[in-house]
Amino acid sequence: MSIKATKLERREQRRKCTSLSLGFAILFGALTVAAQEPGVVKPQLLFSETVAGMPKGENQEVRVLSVNFRPGERTLFHTHRFPVTLYILEGAFRLELEGREPITVRAGEARMMPSNVKMTGYNNSGTEPLRLVVFYVSDPGTPFLDPIH
Repeated sequence: MSIKATKLERREQRRKCTSLSLGFAILFGALTVAAQEPGVVKPQLLFSETVAGMPKGENQEVRVLSVNFRPGERTLFHTHRFPVTLYILEGAFRLELEGREPITVRAGEARMMPSNVKMTGYNNSGTEPLRLVVFYVSDPGTPFLDPIH
Protein backbone atom coordinates (compact mmCIF):
# COMPACT_ATOMS: atom_id res chain seq x y z
CA MET A 1 0.00 0.00 0.00
CA SER A 2 2.90 2.33 0.72
CA ILE A 3 4.29 1.76 -2.78
CA LYS A 4 0.91 2.61 -4.34
CA ALA A 5 0.70 5.79 -2.31
CA THR A 6 4.17 6.73 -3.46
CA LYS A 7 3.27 6.09 -7.11
CA LEU A 8 0.06 8.10 -6.71
CA GLU A 9 1.96 10.92 -5.02
CA ARG A 10 4.52 10.93 -7.83
CA ARG A 11 1.78 10.97 -10.46
CA GLU A 12 0.11 13.88 -8.66
CA GLN A 13 3.43 15.75 -8.41
CA ARG A 14 4.03 15.25 -12.16
CA ARG A 15 0.50 16.51 -12.88
CA LYS A 16 1.08 19.58 -10.70
CA CYS A 17 4.47 20.27 -12.35
CA THR A 18 2.92 19.95 -15.81
CA SER A 19 0.09 22.30 -14.80
CA LEU A 20 2.55 24.76 -13.29
CA SER A 21 4.77 24.64 -16.40
CA LEU A 22 1.75 25.23 -18.61
CA GLY A 23 0.66 28.10 -16.38
CA PHE A 24 4.11 29.72 -16.61
CA ALA A 25 4.14 29.26 -20.39
CA ILE A 26 0.75 30.97 -20.67
CA LEU A 27 1.82 33.76 -18.30
CA PHE A 28 5.08 34.42 -20.17
CA GLY A 29 3.24 34.24 -23.50
CA ALA A 30 0.76 36.81 -22.21
CA LEU A 31 3.62 38.99 -20.95
CA THR A 32 5.28 38.82 -24.37
CA VAL A 33 2.06 39.83 -26.14
CA ALA A 34 1.33 42.54 -23.54
CA ALA A 35 4.88 43.87 -23.77
CA GLN A 36 4.34 44.59 -27.45
CA GLU A 37 1.58 47.04 -26.56
CA PRO A 38 2.60 50.69 -26.10
CA GLY A 39 3.01 51.72 -22.47
CA VAL A 40 3.33 48.14 -21.16
CA VAL A 41 6.54 47.26 -19.33
CA LYS A 42 8.49 44.18 -20.41
CA PRO A 43 10.81 42.51 -17.85
CA GLN A 44 14.46 42.44 -18.87
CA LEU A 45 16.55 39.38 -18.06
CA LEU A 46 19.61 40.50 -16.08
CA PHE A 47 21.17 37.15 -15.30
CA SER A 48 20.55 33.46 -15.90
CA GLU A 49 22.63 30.45 -14.93
CA THR A 50 21.76 26.78 -14.52
CA VAL A 51 23.06 25.55 -11.17
CA ALA A 52 23.34 22.34 -9.20
CA GLY A 53 22.70 22.01 -5.51
CA MET A 54 19.28 23.65 -5.16
CA PRO A 55 17.07 22.45 -2.29
CA LYS A 56 14.91 19.46 -3.10
CA GLY A 57 12.41 19.40 -0.23
CA GLU A 58 8.68 19.94 -0.66
CA ASN A 59 9.03 23.50 0.67
CA GLN A 60 11.77 26.06 0.06
CA GLU A 61 12.42 29.37 1.74
CA VAL A 62 13.10 32.32 -0.59
CA ARG A 63 15.13 35.16 0.90
CA VAL A 64 16.03 38.54 -0.55
CA LEU A 65 18.63 40.40 1.51
CA SER A 66 20.21 43.82 1.14
CA VAL A 67 23.84 44.31 2.13
CA ASN A 68 25.66 47.62 2.56
CA PHE A 69 29.45 47.78 2.80
CA ARG A 70 31.34 50.87 3.84
CA PRO A 71 34.67 51.47 2.12
CA GLY A 72 37.11 48.68 3.01
CA GLU A 73 34.57 46.33 4.63
CA ARG A 74 34.45 42.60 3.83
CA THR A 75 32.43 39.47 4.50
CA LEU A 76 33.46 36.62 6.76
CA PHE A 77 35.34 33.73 5.16
CA HIS A 78 32.37 31.40 4.64
CA THR A 79 30.40 28.91 2.53
CA HIS A 80 26.73 28.72 1.51
CA ARG A 81 24.75 25.48 1.60
CA PHE A 82 22.81 26.46 -1.53
CA PRO A 83 23.66 28.70 -4.51
CA VAL A 84 23.38 32.46 -3.87
CA THR A 85 22.76 35.12 -6.51
CA LEU A 86 23.84 38.69 -5.95
CA TYR A 87 23.04 41.88 -7.84
CA ILE A 88 25.19 44.98 -7.40
CA LEU A 89 23.23 48.21 -6.97
CA GLU A 90 26.17 50.54 -6.32
CA GLY A 91 29.94 50.16 -6.21
CA ALA A 92 32.06 47.12 -7.01
CA PHE A 93 32.24 43.78 -5.17
CA ARG A 94 35.49 41.81 -5.23
CA LEU A 95 34.62 38.14 -4.88
CA GLU A 96 37.25 35.53 -4.01
CA LEU A 97 36.16 31.91 -4.41
CA GLU A 98 38.60 29.22 -3.30
CA GLY A 99 40.40 27.67 -6.25
CA ARG A 100 39.36 30.41 -8.69
CA GLU A 101 40.72 33.75 -9.82
CA PRO A 102 39.18 36.73 -7.96
CA ILE A 103 36.50 38.60 -9.88
CA THR A 104 34.96 42.04 -9.54
CA VAL A 105 31.21 42.43 -9.99
CA ARG A 106 30.15 46.00 -10.72
CA ALA A 107 26.93 48.00 -10.41
CA GLY A 108 24.25 46.62 -12.72
CA GLU A 109 25.84 43.15 -12.84
CA ALA A 110 24.74 39.89 -11.23
CA ARG A 111 26.73 36.81 -10.24
CA MET A 112 25.92 33.38 -8.84
CA MET A 113 28.00 32.07 -5.95
CA PRO A 114 28.04 28.26 -5.85
CA SER A 115 27.22 26.17 -2.83
CA ASN A 116 29.89 24.59 -0.63
CA VAL A 117 32.76 26.76 -1.92
CA LYS A 118 34.85 28.74 0.55
CA MET A 119 34.66 32.44 -0.24
CA THR A 120 34.91 36.02 0.90
CA GLY A 121 33.92 39.34 -0.63
CA TYR A 122 35.23 42.89 -0.31
CA ASN A 123 34.48 46.50 -0.98
CA ASN A 124 38.02 47.42 -2.02
CA SER A 125 37.14 51.08 -2.50
CA GLY A 126 38.67 53.47 -0.02
CA THR A 127 35.92 56.05 -0.59
CA GLU A 128 32.80 54.56 -2.24
CA PRO A 129 30.06 52.50 -0.57
CA LEU A 130 28.93 49.14 -1.94
CA ARG A 131 25.25 48.17 -2.00
CA LEU A 132 24.00 44.81 -3.20
CA VAL A 133 20.95 42.58 -3.13
CA VAL A 134 21.23 38.84 -2.44
CA PHE A 135 18.72 36.20 -3.58
CA TYR A 136 18.82 32.86 -1.77
CA VAL A 137 16.60 29.76 -1.91
CA SER A 138 17.11 27.12 0.77
CA ASP A 139 15.45 24.51 2.87
CA PRO A 140 13.41 26.40 5.51
CA GLY A 141 15.50 27.58 8.45
CA THR A 142 18.87 26.93 6.81
CA PRO A 143 21.51 29.49 7.87
CA PHE A 144 22.37 31.95 5.11
CA LEU A 145 26.08 31.25 5.51
CA ASP A 146 28.43 29.02 7.46
CA PRO A 147 31.54 30.82 8.80
CA ILE A 148 34.92 29.13 8.21
CA HIS A 149 37.23 29.39 11.20
